[in-house]
Amino acid sequence: MANNYRYSDYTIEQLRAEIGKLKEKAQKAEQLGNVSEVAVNERKMQVALAYTLNPEDFIAGEVYVLKNDPGYTFKINYVNGVFAWGHRRNLLQEEFEAEEAIPISLLEEVK
Repeated sequence: MANNYRYSDYTIEQLRAEIGKLKEKAQKAEQLGNVSEVAVNERKMQVALAYTLNPEDFIAGEVYVLKNDPGYTFKINYVNGVFAWGHRRNLLQEEFEAEEAIPISLLEEVK
């Protein structure tokens, strides 16, 4: 698909294909040692992956594990589209002051 489309316009099949392409790009960039390109492609992949999930499954006030940041959790204030807005917490449950938005694909239920 051309770059002028938004992930919200993609079908699930197109999103899966895009995630596969981005994964491939990230792996090639990693082999070439291009760290920033790896990070960009991984971030795009997380956003595309978020569009395959149901935002209604993520509840304001709940705390989730951050998949890419072991030891940190994330308390959701609200969900807007496929992004959860809230505050990161450390192992001591100390909440970071800055509110941030992260793709819901990076959140996992606390077991």
